[in-house]
Amino acid sequence: MCRAVGFISEDEYLEITGITREQSGEYECSASNDVSAPVVRRVKVTVNYPPYISDAKSTGVPVGQKGILLCEASAVPSADFQWYKDDKRLAEGQKGLKVENKAFFSRLTFFNVSEQDYGNYTCVASNQLGNTNASMILYDRSLLGDGKVWRAGRRRRSEGTEQSDR
Repeated sequence: MCRAVGFISEDEYLEITGITREQSGEYECSASNDVSAPVVRRVKVTVNYPPYISDAKSTGVPVGQKGILLCEASAVPSADFQWYKDDKRLAEGQKGLKVENKAFFSRLTFFNVSEQDYGNYTCVASNQLGNTNASMILYDRSLLGDGKVWRAGRRRRSEGTEQSDR
């Protein structure tokens, strides 16, 4: 008998059609007869999927301060990240910038924000199965005086579809 949460099979195999990433995990198979004790084996199932950007927020930072843009993405295998300002790719080691890429996020750090740093930035997350991107704005927070609230919109593009959070 093979089983996992929500699945049970009396056959020698467990077939999961239309598997989703939520069904990743450990599965157990038990074989028994009247002669000996049951044998149990576990197998880990990994479901690969293209990146999905779960968090990307615009940020307001005054001139001369440290600013951070963060892009979080879920993907298996892990996503590779790239940053763009307008349509120009940003490279690690550019003066005053640091790009830190980890398995599930990328952080773009500005050590001393200048007027030229303000603008639209795009984070692109990709793996072998696809890619997605999200745009965010680095803006001058000091221009938001008098208790006014300014919400920077965010646009996401994934596999040919676009969503707006405005």
